[in-house]
Amino acid sequence: QVQLVESGGGLVQAGGSLRVSCVPSIRTFSTYDMAWFRQAPGKEREFVAAIARGGGRRYYADSAKGRFAISIDNAKNTVYLQMNSLKPEDTAVYYCAADPRVDSRENPFSYDYWGQGTQVTVSS
Repeated sequence: QVQLVESGGGLVQAGGSLRVSCVPSIRTFSTYDMAWFRQAPGKEREFVAAIARGGGRRYYADSAKGRFAISIDNAKNTVYLQMNSLKPEDTAVYYCAADPRVDSRENPFSYDYWGQGTQVTVSS
């Protein structure tokens, strides 16, 4: 089993930046696809960004392109989501997810392992 622990959420003004992080319980990135999802109250969990196992190709939701960046620091065993130009509609709980092989990277049911989430609130 893989445990994922997110951190770095908080309150930020619109236009500001935050970086959330995810630390797996084991070395994960060579064998697991990693992703970030978010869920706002009353809404379905939605895909934000993903990075293929091995730290290769990266993928983004349309809402994240040009503003967010997913990255891995292998030395720190951490995956990051850098969020810039934040908007109030970005307010949500952000979740880290992992799976050995993702068949549909934008589908939350494709991922076996999830963190507890970290709250990001963007004020107007």
